[in-house]
Amino acid sequence: MTLTDGQGNMVIRLPIGGHEDIVLARQKVREIAAEMGFNLLDQTRIVTAVSELARNIVVHAQAGAMSVFRPPERKGLKIVFADQGPGIADVARAMQDSYSSVGSLGLGLQGAKRLSDAMEISSAPGQGTTITITKWL
Repeated sequence: MTLTDGQGNMVIRLPIGGHEDIVLARQKVREIAAEMGFNLLDQTRIVTAVSELARNIVVHAQAGAMSVFRPPERKGLKIVFADQGPGIADVARAMQDSYSSVGSLGLGLQGAKRLSDAMEISSAPGQGTTITITKWL
């Protein structure tokens, strides 16, 4: 679904509820990044971060959404992942290398942060999680 945010900036919002949605999210973000002129390496960085964060929604919250914005202040992509899942009890701990709450390698949040130019996390137990990543062109 494509919308505008009131300032004329493109917005794409995709529901994330299963592994097929992760694939679709990756495809859509790659298309947008390529159209904007991101080089192949940065496209891969963005797609990898999207894959990790969309996967986190499926694994931890079962459902949520990804929204893609073109920020008005500078050419780039701002991607927001939001869910109403269990939330993250300790965000600082979750951002430590190799931390995992489900026995995985613990690279999702940390990897997404390394692949992005900026990352913000808002989460609380029982209130879901919102993660915003930004990649500038």
